Amino acid sequence: MEGIEHRTVKVNGTNIHIAEKGEGPVILFLHGFPELWYSWRHQILALSSMGYRAVAPDLRGYGDSDVPDSVDSYTCFHIIGDLVELINVVDPDEGKVFVVGHDWGAILGWYLCMFRPDKVKALVNLSPVDFWISYYGSDHYMSRFQEYGEIEGEFAEIGVERVVKEYLSDFPVLLPKGKLFKRPLDEAITLPFWLSEEEASYYVTKFQKTGFTGPLNFYRNLNRNWELLKPWLGSKIKTPAKFIMGDKDLVYGVPGMKDYIHNGGFQEDVPSLQQVVVMEGVGHFINMEKPDEINQYIYDFFTQFH
Repeated sequence: MEGIEHRTVKVNGTNIHIAEKGEGPVILFLHGFPELWYSWRHQILALSSMGYRAVAPDLRGYGDSDVPDSVDSYTCFHIIGDLVELINVVDPDEGKVFVVGHDWGAILGWYLCMFRPDKVKALVNLSPVDFWISYYGSDHYMSRFQEYGEIEGEFAEIGVERVVKEYLSDFPVLLPKGKLFKRPLDEAITLPFWLSEEEASYYVTKFQKTGFTGPLNFYRNLNRNWELLKPWLGSKIKTPAKFIMGDKDLVYGVPGMKDYIHNGGFQEDVPSLQQVVVMEGVGHFINMEKPDEINQYIYDFFTQFH
């Protein structure tokens, strides 16, 4: 990770750790669950060599950023409040940046464009999880994350290392009680080709330090966010956007999803959506699995807006 600089900035009353590299227009990279700035390591190195300044925070609750105690501190407004101030810190002259989001970070990308379109030049979103929200039963991970402390207890029995590696290897959508993961716990995990033991251990070390409650509190605000977002009901996202997803991402297989993405519904909600890319044979962690292609897609899209 040569040349990547780290610092902590105080924004919105919260200490946020950022990793950054490069000179030029700022690209703000927003990670998902259970991830860190580190998920963008390939993009930071590549885009910083292509004339951009890459900035990737640990979102509140994660990694080396503050982990507020209260569930109420993780609404969409709190997190977007962090990001708006962070944009002002990293780009004080213009106060407007390019944004790339993945998973929860992609939801935050939409929110940022909805609340503060003046802050975003263009958006690339990868594998968002907001499409799940209308489609999950009691074993679905979003349901299982709702009860404070419950899933933390189950994760603790299994151990941070196993939980993190299970998620990064094969994002589990269903978490049945008593048998959270498909593999028996005494069976070794074979990491995917795109993740080394050394890379996996970086995540494990950080989650051993912070635990999972902060990240889980994002999900515990889904219903609250739904209430808070009522004033924006029916509003359209007008920021130029590009959407990339793997066809092996389980979100892509949700009933009605392909129809929504390809037959006009998505375009109606995001009128400025310029391109949808579905990558064959690629799963959820698309930016780590296919970094060269993703880097090129990001570069090609953002260069239009200089």
